Amino acid sequence: MPDVQKAPIVLNSPHSGRDYPREFLKASRLGNLSIRKSEDFMVDALVKGGANHGLPFIRANFPRAYLDLNREPYELDPTMFEGKLPSHVNTSSIRVASGLGTIAKIVAEGENIYNRFLTIDEGMDRIETLYKPYHAALREKLAKTHVDFGCALLVDCHSMPSRQHMNHARNQADFVLGDRFGSSCHPAITTAAKIILGEMGYTVEINRPYAGGFITEHYGRPENGLHALQIEVNRAIYMDETRILPLQDFATVASDMTEFFAQLMMLDWTSMKGSLPLAAE
Repeated sequence: MPDVQKAPIVLNSPHSGRDYPREFLKASRLGNLSIRKSEDFMVDALVKGGANHGLPFIRANFPRAYLDLNREPYELDPTMFEGKLPSHVNTSSIRVASGLGTIAKIVAEGENIYNRFLTIDEGMDRIETLYKPYHAALREKLAKTHVDFGCALLVDCHSMPSRQHMNHARNQADFVLGDRFGSSCHPAITTAAKIILGEMGYTVEINRPYAGGFITEHYGRPENGLHALQIEVNRAIYMDETRILPLQDFATVASDMTEFFAQLMMLDWTSMKGSLPLAAE
């Protein structure tokens, strides 16, 4: 938290964690580079300059491959576990079917993570001790921001591979903004974000191919003055995707992100307050 929050914006980096628990690595069949293929490499470092402008910033220290915060709390694949999962678990979502549930079965390129079955207690422990406290902290920051400013914008920060398919040349824009096709964020915010990045010389798409995940959908309620915008940074503009190392351009992109947030703070927030009272969680 900054000493004084200067705008109704909260920054979130849920997939950039790189503290891999020792027991997790022992249970994995993957090497040190392969296990990191789902990681939003150093996105937290790219966007943390926003905190210097007086914006709250939350990041995960644990990796996405260990626990994915951008999912429902209980999207779990029953084939990964010993025993029968509780009845409240969502075992049939599209994300579970793709191997990328709350506890992922695979890394981004389809490689299986584990060399054994997980116990039910292992899975529930990750959700209880990491997932729930993280989202509780995020809700708290957004609620306080809403009280202090009358509205709140969550900017959910991610990175994306430069290629949608491994056999294609780079075919992604520099940035993709996701607002769930207008349902999670006031269009003026999305449009402003696109204009700011475009004037910096970046190519920008909206909702193609990433419209926003669970976090954007769950927290975005524009009618209540709660806005959520997902931002995906093309990894090719700041990192070596094969060796998982920063490029020389990393500092430039980080500086541009800091300026991006500074300009976003200057929006007219009075029109973003919504027309309905804030609903209780």
